[in-house]
Amino acid sequence: MSKHNQIIGKMGEELAVEHLKRANYELVVCNWRFGRAEVDIIAWSPARILVFVEVKTRKTAAFGNPEEAVSHKKQQLLYEAATEYMHQQNYEGEIRFDIISIVLYERLPPHLEHFIDAFFPGW
Repeated sequence: MSKHNQIIGKMGEELAVEHLKRANYELVVCNWRFGRAEVDIIAWSPARILVFVEVKTRKTAAFGNPEEAVSHKKQQLLYEAATEYMHQQNYEGEIRFDIISIVLYERLPPHLEHFIDAFFPGW
């Protein structure tokens, strides 16, 4: 990934963390890796559901919304990582997968959308 894209991704993740904190989520870990998969954010929802969050950030929505970049393959990788995380933590409770989509417009405030229970791969 180019340095420019890494900077944009980092900015998006910081905005996503701020959003989740304002929404009373309890952050567990950011950028948790398992094999080829990375979970951007793992957090407890206010309802105490373990949430695996994929953050997608773009500078423009001209070529599609950021959330559209979460492919089936990416969903499967996230599912595998979540399964391993749950195994390591000996957690057997409820989980969900969210997407936080962010567009960092040049002359406008960032646009953030939080898609709750956006997908459930593995079914």
